[in-house]
Amino acid sequence: MRLLIMGPPGAGKGTQAVDLASSIGGAHISTGDMFRENLANNTELGQLARSYMDKGQYVPDEVTNGMVRDRLAQPDAQAFVLDGYPRTADQVVELDDILASMGTKLDGVISLVVADREELVQRMIKRAETSGRADDTEEVIRHRQDVYDAETAALVPLYKEHGILHEVDGIGSIDEVAARIAAVVDTLRG
Repeated sequence: MRLLIMGPPGAGKGTQAVDLASSIGGAHISTGDMFRENLANNTELGQLARSYMDKGQYVPDEVTNGMVRDRLAQPDAQAFVLDGYPRTADQVVELDDILASMGTKLDGVISLVVADREELVQRMIKRAETSGRADDTEEVIRHRQDVYDAETAALVPLYKEHGILHEVDGIGSIDEVAARIAAVVDTLRG
């Protein structure tokens, strides 16, 4: 199974994606984690990514697309949950091309819906207390919300048009949201 999980910053994508990947026996592929790993290792990619991430901006498509293409070519990515990609319409086209070149496509897109923006900001501020992420300051958090609203939120109707979008209420405990996602996955499995 090949899934994408999306939603605004603070919706719980990363938390849910890890469990979801485990439940489908696939890889959790997080562009954010890949960038942070490169940051920690101070690679050239990490240095480039830092200049964007510290300001709450997206890393340029050509960098992200290449990284995702390489990751999806790995043997453990026969089944996967993508987390944090695609974020732009151009990346949607690139992902479709990558998957088509591999003879496959997405089985479903799970969109975590959290209508209360302040709820998201407060979740991320709480996470910042323990994460130590440079991009978890309140100013950057609010900017990331704006960037999501301006760019990534537009992907929801695109995937709805493709008939593969499944909107899931992202409010509630981790287990409650996970149960809603599991119901969607059961439907996809038929």
